[in-house]
Amino acid sequence: MVAVQDTPQDLVDVLVAQKVLTSEVAQKIKTEQADSGKPFKEIILNGSFASEDQMAQAEGRLKNIPYIDLEETAFSPMALNLLPQAVAEKYTLIPIEYDKASGELSVAMADPLDLATIQFISKKAGVRIKPLIASPPQIKEAIGAHYTQSLAAEVRAVLKEAPEPINIKTVDLAQLGEVIREAPIAKVVSTILEFAMRARASDVHIEPQETRTRVRYRIDGILHEKLILPRRIHESVVSRIKILCGMKIDEKRVPQDGRFNFKAGDQEIDLRVSSLPTSHGEKIVMRLLKKSGGVPDLHELGLRGLALKNLEDAILRPHGIILVCGPTGSGKTTTLYSVLSRINTPRVNIITLEDPVEYQIAGVNQVQVNPAAGLTFASGMRSFLRQDPNIIMVGEIRDRETTDLAVQASLTGHLVFSTLHTNDASQAPPRLLDLGAEPFLLTSSVTCIVAQRICRRICPDCKQEVEPLPEVVADIKQVLGKLWGGKPVKLSVGKGCQACSNTGYRGRIGIFEVLPVTEKIGRLILEEAPAVDISKTALAEGMITMKQDGYLKALEGLTTLEEVLRVAEE
Repeated sequence: MVAVQDTPQDLVDVLVAQKVLTSEVAQKIKTEQADSGKPFKEIILNGSFASEDQMAQAEGRLKNIPYIDLEETAFSPMALNLLPQAVAEKYTLIPIEYDKASGELSVAMADPLDLATIQFISKKAGVRIKPLIASPPQIKEAIGAHYTQSLAAEVRAVLKEAPEPINIKTVDLAQLGEVIREAPIAKVVSTILEFAMRARASDVHIEPQETRTRVRYRIDGILHEKLILPRRIHESVVSRIKILCGMKIDEKRVPQDGRFNFKAGDQEIDLRVSSLPTSHGEKIVMRLLKKSGGVPDLHELGLRGLALKNLEDAILRPHGIILVCGPTGSGKTTTLYSVLSRINTPRVNIITLEDPVEYQIAGVNQVQVNPAAGLTFASGMRSFLRQDPNIIMVGEIRDRETTDLAVQASLTGHLVFSTLHTNDASQAPPRLLDLGAEPFLLTSSVTCIVAQRICRRICPDCKQEVEPLPEVVADIKQVLGKLWGGKPVKLSVGKGCQACSNTGYRGRIGIFEVLPVTEKIGRLILEEAPAVDISKTALAEGMITMKQDGYLKALEGLTTLEEVLRVAEE
């Protein structure tokens, strides 16, 4: 007599047993499989009948392989060091834990029955493999999060390959270039840059100190110390970077600038490099500029509502000056690039004068300032007017001559964009008056002033609502005034997770105030009124301040009040 088997026979039966699929849906899937011959897994995922996590759990049960939820798992640095990231990414797997006693490495895999892969990684790591099953999206996310955290371990492993201490001072200058091209120095530099790309860093600081070299990354506007290098390899690392960007490696007494491209996988970045002699050696700062991904549009930057409408009205005019204000690092250039991308068509001639050119925009004539050759903002502006431009973008108004040229260009029918270092929009007209502009000319030329800051976004993966304290609620109501709609105040924070390196923040968003130069504002400029009076009039006409914009974005759960106050507190 044959025993009746109660266990599920296939993937669909397992999903029914786990109450993921109903019997009706299961029958429909089996009919489609019989008609098409496609695997159950393909039909289920294409039809969105189950998530990849649910599929992984079901496959684990069907194949009698333990399922592991990687979001709830702690990863051992020792285990991660046994398999390189390239192998993990290629085969969609990640090491989790290494048991020294048994010599067994637990590995989460998308396909734990792939014996050839198991055999390969067992040989690569020199240990026995215990396969577990996890969903491919969780594995990919874990690779990005946990291998970035093992930067120091990667560099240590590279340095161990060096047969003897590296000290380029003892090497003949003629041989220096060859030495620093060799591993492990080339590998150390490559590892530092690869981590910068994975961590979404905007800058890398390589700083010599008395007994060590510190590597810091600016991520979402904040510097994080991620790596300490032995002091003995500092000069080799600096020389390697100098060779890559075409600097003089034997000149260590004066600052130098250079740039080079770096590619990792499908991402390519442009690196702007600056060296600076310090008391302990040369400091290197590398600015990372993505070549792919394009320029975000104005809405993506955080502009919306009346502020966005006022700016769009100004940029559609054929002439006038539009100013973007804020301190260094507040995203002014990105906003200007977004505006230029919006109005860039074959029907207009756009010329920019920048220091330096940060992103390439197709169809725009971009010029790099070169004071050594006599090409300054002022001399460039004079030349531009002979190039039949419709739109001119000048990187910064910083002196009387540039101010006068910008005003004259706008009055002769050109649309002029530029930046100004003021704290808010209402301070821009007095600043231009200080630079020697005539009040009656400013009133006729300046059409719109934007002031901005950048806040860190709350990480969407670990965002949670919190109940604000009564004094916080009172502050929100007081700052927002009529803008507060009377709804219950709910705020959000990021508790910290793998995706955001436990910071609670991932990505950034702008907070803005947009001041259109109306008839009343123009009259105040003509009277050379102080910034306070301009601000009061603009608020009466409906302008939202940066702080108010930030508070509204905090109420929407995009950022936190702490971030808004960090960047926008007066």
